[in-house]
Amino acid sequence: MTDSQIIREIKDGNVELYSELMNRYQRRIMAFIYHMLKSAKLESLAEDLCSETFYKAYRSLHTFREIDATFSTWLYTIARNTVLSELRKQKAAYVSIEEVNMEPIISDAATPEQQLLINERMEKVREAINKLPEKQRSAIILREYEQMDYQEIANILEQTVSSVKSLLFRARASVKQQLEAYIEQDKSSDDYERMNQK
Repeated sequence: MTDSQIIREIKDGNVELYSELMNRYQRRIMAFIYHMLKSAKLESLAEDLCSETFYKAYRSLHTFREIDATFSTWLYTIARNTVLSELRKQKAAYVSIEEVNMEPIISDAATPEQQLLINERMEKVREAINKLPEKQRSAIILREYEQMDYQEIANILEQTVSSVKSLLFRARASVKQQLEAYIEQDKSSDDYERMNQK
């Protein structure tokens, strides 16, 4: 059953099907919210805000129109707005985004040393992303980790597609710039190790 079919059934009175929509999206929405809250050190609110997001979506489901957006895009928009509203209340300076699925993919063949290196690099990337302005962070997470297309991101962020591309360009450039010192240091370590092996 597609999201659209479920939503039609719910609108026709089969409200119990809403739990199916929650099952489909709860983990992703929870991860998205959790990471938006992280640098403000408000992760403990993630579960409440996730519940609030689904509650708001349920209450507004009668206004959802598939011709305007997909359900997932609409739901991410509600989640983002819910978090931003909470952050304004908390007067948090920054929004952090970090995905559960940002965990490094470590090959079974990786040695413990390689695994440590991969984890360290992923942590540096997370730190760099956390320092981005909110819209850039949202855009890069939705694109790179949620693998949304430009139009979906544009709908969630209420931007044009070209603005989203611009946000992504600036976000990637900033992350790259922040990581340059680390990458150079990493290269120096590799060169040092190679010299010692000779």
